[in-house]
Amino acid sequence: MKTAVGTKTLTLVQAITDALDTMLEKREEVLLLGEDIGKNGGVFRATDGLQAKFGENRVIDTPLSEAGFVGAGIGMAVNGFLPVIEIQFLGFIYPAYEQIMTHASRLRMRTMGHFTVPLVIRAPYGAGVRAPEIHCDSTESIFTHMPGIKVVCPASPYDAKGLLIAAIEDPDPVLFLEPMRCYRSMKEEVPEGKYTVEIGKGKKIMEGDDVTVITWGAMVPEAMKAAKMMEEKGIHCDVIDLRTLFPIDKDIIAESVQKTGRTVIVHEAHATGGVGNDVLAIINDTSFLYQKAPVERVTGFDAPVPYFGFEDHYLPTPKRIQHSIEKVMKF
Repeated sequence: MKTAVGTKTLTLVQAITDALDTMLEKREEVLLLGEDIGKNGGVFRATDGLQAKFGENRVIDTPLSEAGFVGAGIGMAVNGFLPVIEIQFLGFIYPAYEQIMTHASRLRMRTMGHFTVPLVIRAPYGAGVRAPEIHCDSTESIFTHMPGIKVVCPASPYDAKGLLIAAIEDPDPVLFLEPMRCYRSMKEEVPEGKYTVEIGKGKKIMEGDDVTVITWGAMVPEAMKAAKMMEEKGIHCDVIDLRTLFPIDKDIIAESVQKTGRTVIVHEAHATGGVGNDVLAIINDTSFLYQKAPVERVTGFDAPVPYFGFEDHYLPTPKRIQHSIEKVMKF
């Protein structure tokens, strides 16, 4: 990990802006594309002030066509640029699915390594912010099932900046998921200038010997609340933030679950086909004989994210996570 001198206190969305500012300054090949990202600074103001600083040829307002500007970004990436595309919400990415699945993820293979696609697609995701239908989807597993593209999901300002810079410098396409609930919910000391956090490496954020809790994105704060509640009852949790959903850090999972023998997986996406199922498969492959209880999953339900009044019933809560921790402890 490369670090810079000096720090500043930032929210997650400010850390995203700082990462983009840093890379626009350091690499002239970096371009930003997206709807309303220039003059308006993006729907969440993640690109606020960048067009004024770097000009309309570096921070480009696009037409309302995800398939069009993702396709343009692929062409730019193949021809020497480092495009960073903003999708306003993950639920708006579906028109561009064909471009990502058919072209971005396959060009390295298709050309036998002669071309790579150093493309970053940023997408706010997740429920809990009272946004309308389609704005709150958590469908990351669609893309983890797409060989050739990495899927990254930071939960803290420090990780957000370091992972985004690493994604921009990666030779292959990266889907960079940004949990909307975390955009302005906390602040953290973030190094100034350029540094990277390695893609594909998880992070242990609480140490314990009794239960492993594995999560990512907006569920990290919820898992931490549950773990602290259990600490008051004398149960100590290993809490792991995966940070990268593809490729998953198998080593950090195996090391923890072999220590504790009990596991709870938490994600807000639908239960069926969720990334938690892949985590469970990793546990079975690496650590089956160490298990003292069946693995518990705390997830969203197999239904579209509901409207405002029911969001809190849909999402995993510290209470639901606590119940699952108690269940594996009592088995």
